[in-house]
Amino acid sequence: MTDSLTRERAGTAIRTALRGFATDAEVAALKSDENIREAFELDSLDFLTFVERLSTDLGVRIDEDDYRALSTMDSTVAFLTARG
Repeated sequence: MTDSLTRERAGTAIRTALRGFATDAEVAALKSDENIREAFELDSLDFLTFVERLSTDLGVRIDEDDYRALSTMDSTVAFLTARG
């Protein structure tokens, strides 16, 4: 990972991590303040997979206590850029 993570890179990583849970069109249509888990009906295992994909892609440690910060696109980008 680079010294700082941009909002654009974080957004791309989130959309990539959501592939397989929704179509590219559905991911693109996600509103920035829409709840990710509800929008794509992610159960606990799906959400864990999403988190692991983000963590692996960006090299950012994401603990279970951080999960509430990953509720929307906006909050997830903010969390990731603060960590990156």
